[in-house]
Amino acid sequence: MNHKTSGATNTARPEDERLPWGRTFAYGFQHVLTMYGGIIAPPLIVGAAAGMDSADIGLLIAACLFVGGLATVLQTVGIPFFGSQLPLVQGVSFSGVATMTAIIAGGGGIQSVFGAVIVASVVGLLITPVFSKVVRFFPPVVTGTVITIIGLTLMPVAANWAMGGNAKAEDYGSVANISLAGVTLLVVLLLSKLGSATVSRLSILLAIVIGTVVALVFGMADFSSVGNGPVFAFPTPFAFGPPTFELPAIISMLIVILVTLTETTADILAVGEIVDTKVDSRRIGDGLRADMISSVISPLFNSFTQSAFAQNVGLVAITGIKSRFVVSAGGVILIVLGLLPVLGRVVAAVPTAVLGGAGVVLFGTVAASGIRTLAAVDYRNNMNLVIVATSLGFGMIPIAAPTFYDQFPTWFSTIFHSGISSAAVMAILMNIIFNHIKAGTPDEPSVFGKAPPRVPRPLPETKSPRTGQRAVFRKRTTLPSPGEPGQALRGAGLTPERRPAG
Repeated sequence: MNHKTSGATNTARPEDERLPWGRTFAYGFQHVLTMYGGIIAPPLIVGAAAGMDSADIGLLIAACLFVGGLATVLQTVGIPFFGSQLPLVQGVSFSGVATMTAIIAGGGGIQSVFGAVIVASVVGLLITPVFSKVVRFFPPVVTGTVITIIGLTLMPVAANWAMGGNAKAEDYGSVANISLAGVTLLVVLLLSKLGSATVSRLSILLAIVIGTVVALVFGMADFSSVGNGPVFAFPTPFAFGPPTFELPAIISMLIVILVTLTETTADILAVGEIVDTKVDSRRIGDGLRADMISSVISPLFNSFTQSAFAQNVGLVAITGIKSRFVVSAGGVILIVLGLLPVLGRVVAAVPTAVLGGAGVVLFGTVAASGIRTLAAVDYRNNMNLVIVATSLGFGMIPIAAPTFYDQFPTWFSTIFHSGISSAAVMAILMNIIFNHIKAGTPDEPSVFGKAPPRVPRPLPETKSPRTGQRAVFRKRTTLPSPGEPGQALRGAGLTPERRPAG
């Protein structure tokens, strides 16, 4: 794509439509609300894993909002070689959360996370020109498996939050904490069921607000620390110290970057179809480079890997607002929010049990998204079912038995202590072995792949030749008596149930 196209050509593209300023920022704010719950969750999880207090977690949240806004503006406005100029909202990718917490648990600390993000993102930036050749090794059978395990890996986080978040606290696992999480979850479901389309899309965010109000009523929330710190502040570079660079952490993060590149490619293609505009390899490359350069710079301001948000692609489809400048306005709003660390401290003060109730749906949605991707996989006469089964099982080992790899070398345990890294390595290797290296693989290699899907089907209907009535044939538990009417039919264990024709 030529970034220096004429103004006449630009106005011909649906994404270049300019709306009045008021509507532009109103629709942009809707994009921010849609993704707000998703963008604040990663810093909450990673900050808690790093043992940070609410003030430091608030700083992380502000940093993620600020960098997400910058990345969104770059992606939508674009400069030569960077930015797809499509309505894509950028933010901290969920793909890396499990891996980052594993790096922290391995003793690397938050500085090691920042270092891994920088190096892995530089590698991602370098391989974007050839990613179209590499992406064939990341078909839905791989990406679907990885996305599914991301959601499953995060479920223990939701459970820990629902119990109170701090295992040393006296009320950890109390009925009060779990009940508060249950109330929040119930509100999410009620708003999704009974609310308008707009309310349903904001159900996570609104449920967190309502759950917090309930917690305040029962004395389970404390916002006294919100005032400790500046209201307005520019993110301090390397506020938590300079990054450190550890090879195992970098390798783990490289897997995350490959998954992120695949997801962003899919989002660019999807939004291109929704907007009904041309998306070629050059435009995809520009979008991926914007992702990666944003991720390289992100740790400088205390944030993490950046990626397109799929829920906002859905919002473009629902609203029909195709203008990229609407999303740019949303990016500006994110930047402003990122300059207000007091908002981050407010979010950090939300009771952990409330976040746990919302997290069940939020993290479950990630897993469900992966399952939806896996539904598009062809399992006939191949080893795809075995690839998915083995990779998911391999990814669940660190979740089911966190100490499984404790006796292995540090570099190995750091990589495979993360369920997402374990599943990704297995899925990629098995996909190459079974789907790209054909030698030695039989035509029908798996009895599991040959088995039919276990989905109930409607019972067959037919018309009686005597009455013209429809008959639904159902299994009969008793044997027919000799000479009984319809004996031949019932001898097969079927008996007709009469229904009026028509």
